[in-house]
Amino acid sequence: MYNIYHDLVINAPLQKVFEALSQPTDLVHWSPLKCSGTLQKNESYNFYFSPQYNWFAKVLFVEAPYHFHIQMTDADDDWNPTSFGFDLEEIENGALVSFWHKGWPACNAHFKRSSYCWALLLNGLKKYVENGTIIPFEERA
Repeated sequence: MYNIYHDLVINAPLQKVFEALSQPTDLVHWSPLKCSGTLQKNESYNFYFSPQYNWFAKVLFVEAPYHFHIQMTDADDDWNPTSFGFDLEEIENGALVSFWHKGWPACNAHFKRSSYCWALLLNGLKKYVENGTIIPFEERA
């Protein structure tokens, strides 16, 4: 199995960062075009990027404002066995976000592209939380 890891510092209060990465109304400002879901263990999330990428997941673990973990349930073949999560730590002037996306079946082109896209999206999360900047969906990844 292959895994993706990214860490970043966001200069904002921990709770604000957590809401931006877990609340559907905030997720649409830096990741999917549309999103719905309930922030509770075993509840579903829908991440809609396009008709081809209309993906579903369930909440594996949530402990606000420190942890938000998702298990993919209906996506493409490479994403289906995977889970991803955000673990936050309060630091001076903000939050350390430790992101992971685990369980990739192969280190193929899709895995490599997804790692790159996550880096771009996480940069968009940082800009959104720190400055209120919303990168247009078409320019996110």
